[in-house]
Amino acid sequence: MIDQELLNILACPETKETVSLVEKELIEKINKKIKEGNLLNRNKEPVKENIDGGLMRADKKYLYPIREDIPVMLIEEAIPLDEFL
Repeated sequence: MIDQELLNILACPETKETVSLVEKELIEKINKKIKEGNLLNRNKEPVKENIDGGLMRADKKYLYPIREDIPVMLIEEAIPLDEFL
């Protein structure tokens, strides 16, 4: 789980928007697409590893994955959310 203090200082590396933790239901939907091999990241590469959580950008366009309690705040690793919301 992400510490609240860390969450308060994290921001999207591209737009500097705030990010927030997403609900478990969204993570389950994303992991289902990953398992099916049908999810591409922002760099148009297949996402191969399940995620433990995610940080959604304030505009709700992208999710930054969390793996092993570490947020992956790389623009190219962001997961587009258009098909999930």
